[in-house]
Amino acid sequence: MAKEDGKPAAQLAGMFQARRDPAAPTPFGRIFVPDPAWLAKAAPEPILEPDLAIVDTHHHLWDMPGYRYLLDEFLADLGSGHNVVATVFNECHSMYRAAGPAEMRPVGEVQFCAGIAAMSDSGIYGTSRICAGIVGFADLTLGDRVAGVLEAEIAAGGGRFRGVRHGAAWDGDPIIGNGPVAGGPGLYRRDDFRAGMARLVKLGRSLDAWLFHTQIADLVDLARAFPSANIVLCHMGGPLGYGPYAGRKDEVFALWKKGMTELATCPNVSVKLGGLTMRLAAYDYLKMAAPPTSVELADFWRPYALTCLDLFGAGRCMVESNFPVEKMGIGYASLWNALKRLAAGASAEEKRAIFSATAARVYRLNL
Repeated sequence: MAKEDGKPAAQLAGMFQARRDPAAPTPFGRIFVPDPAWLAKAAPEPILEPDLAIVDTHHHLWDMPGYRYLLDEFLADLGSGHNVVATVFNECHSMYRAAGPAEMRPVGEVQFCAGIAAMSDSGIYGTSRICAGIVGFADLTLGDRVAGVLEAEIAAGGGRFRGVRHGAAWDGDPIIGNGPVAGGPGLYRRDDFRAGMARLVKLGRSLDAWLFHTQIADLVDLARAFPSANIVLCHMGGPLGYGPYAGRKDEVFALWKKGMTELATCPNVSVKLGGLTMRLAAYDYLKMAAPPTSVELADFWRPYALTCLDLFGAGRCMVESNFPVEKMGIGYASLWNALKRLAAGASAEEKRAIFSATAARVYRLNL
């Protein structure tokens, strides 16, 4: 858990691969440095609905060994043609403090993002409001003691700290690659976690939930235990398609849909559309000669995205890039084209909700 010095950072570093190696087995569930030459092989696509305002509700900024994705790199992707008006940073164990109590070190990530947001607000770097919302990390299993961490993050965020992501993603098969702070099965049912959750709710901050499709019932139970909590489910509920789940697409989808149908009865939960490249394994990005087109990606993700839209409605769905993680398998421009294709059947008002208004409400952004 995060209380142990350096453990989350070390586990996250273990999820990173070096470079794309088409000859090796694809490391689904792991992050590798995107291959610019491979991404450049994508056929150029016109930007769909270029004026549609977008809030990218889930991206990262980091400087890992051999993999830098900071403001300059993100700006290059933002400049691909879509109208991204604001972004929400999501925790990734970036820029933690090197010293001090272990539980307070994540405050450094919030400080870092507040600085990026201040740079963005200068206007020098374009019109997108980068890090308009900040989702950090605090170890909710600290129980009541997490209040001090959260208060420090609120202060460090300069009015932008919106909540925490404490991921529960865990599977018994080591090939899956568990979340670095899950600590085992059943995190969201633990008494110590729920004591910390109570502190989070009391301070008016949200929980970004990350789990796998086999764990959705845990989040249903948590949402019902905290009906006033603002809970955001990342990555469409984490359907898995590799390891022990390979070749079981229909079975996985049925179990996932059953869980999501139950979760949708919790009015305090909203869902991010996107973020399936690492875990769904719908296409083998290491074996493809070129990245998929937006049409192909939309086809891979359509059953999950349309089910989310049907169950939760546009008012509880929002979009995410999950960059630079998704950059392993597709470029920024094509990714947003794919998400726009998935929402093609929505009305103009529904599109406004999906691409910006839901995010503005859920993350309390002044756009």
